[in-house]
Parts: sequence; structure tokens; C-alpha cells
Amino acid sequence: MRINFIPGLIAFLVSALLAFGFYSYSHEGQKLILTLGSFLFIFPTLLFSFAIGYNEARTGLNIRAVSGIFFFIALASNILFTIIQLSVPAYIITNGIILLIFILIVYSVYRVNE
Repeated sequence: MRINFIPGLIAFLVSALLAFGFYSYSHEGQKLILTLGSFLFIFPTLLFSFAIGYNEARTGLNIRAVSGIFFFIALASNILFTIIQLSVPAYIITNGIILLIFILIVYSVYRVNE
């Protein structure tokens, strides 16, 4: 597994732009947490989708598919929390659990095919 710099930089910048978009449209009390949370959730999914090269093609395909699915889950979750003003603990718990499930699945797929 190796990280490609240019796709990694693009993943970082796309994540930052999406986080800024969520900052712009979020409610006044949730701007900082929604910006930081959306960046920390979207960046790993884009990083594993585009910027990391894998030794085996099957492993890479599985991890990229899981990353793409969780990218859209992250977008949907953050759009929902931007539109509907829910509590900050609900946001942190929900997105934290989903992010940990993503990390667990990626780790499991990588370990099985190693």
C-alpha cells in the first residue's frame, strides 16, 4: 500500500471544499463541529478511494468500493445534519460510529487479502 501525492492532495482539497460548503449552509450553533466533522469523515473515504495504491487489484477494488459507498453515506449524513438542526452529541455519535465501521471494514478487507 502506498499513497500517491497528487491524488491525495486532490482528495484533501475536495474534502476541504465540501466541508466549507457544509459550513456555509449549517445553522449558527453547529458551524464549527459540522465543518470539522464533515472533513474528518469525508477525507479518509476519498483518500482510500483515489490516493492509495494497493499491491493486489482485488484488495484495491474492494477497498475502493467500500470507500465510495461510505463517501455517499458521509455526504448524506452531513447534508441531513446541515438541513435538520439536531444536537451536537447526536452528530458526533452518529458520524463517529459510521466512521469507525468504515475503518473496521477497510482494515478487515486489507488484512484478509494480505
